[in-house]
Amino acid sequence: MAINSAQLTVTRRLPDNCIMQQLQRLMSPTCSAGECAAGILEVVPAVMRFIRVQMRRHRGSALSVPQFRALLFLSRSPGASLSTLAEFLGLSLPATSRLVEGLVRKDFAARRIPPGNRRLVALSISARGQRTICAARQATERRLAEVVATLRNDERAVIQRALRTLREEFQPAAARDGFVTVRS
Repeated sequence: MAINSAQLTVTRRLPDNCIMQQLQRLMSPTCSAGECAAGILEVVPAVMRFIRVQMRRHRGSALSVPQFRALLFLSRSPGASLSTLAEFLGLSLPATSRLVEGLVRKDFAARRIPPGNRRLVALSISARGQRTICAARQATERRLAEVVATLRNDERAVIQRALRTLREEFQPAAARDGFVTVRS
């Protein structure tokens, strides 16, 4: 059974207790797998949009959004190739090469040619790039904490349990499906 916007509305600002009631209804023991899947598809994109907005807001003026996305990818995939980064960003190899050149020139990333394969270029995030990502992540985490601080302690505990369950189920599933998560 799909959940429509009348059943769960997160795109407009609702009182936090209303969102929690909707989440608790979705997490009731009588929830079918289909209802749960529909709830995840409804809620997770809204949360991700919130996180993306916060991360971009704190990326610093020296980086474009594509450059910031590239740094995030490199922070999770050290030694990635140019083609892997291009695929992630949805850019051509020449466009990605120019983007990486800008990151290297500003000391946000580094290129290395691994011994034994001079045709491959391994990309990594620099210390400056890591500090930038870390600062954006900390600012985003503070903003998320402000939002969830309005919830009761038991409501936050419900969210923590749900997140733990999702992590335990989806990290192995992602690996089986060919998506390797570098960090947990």
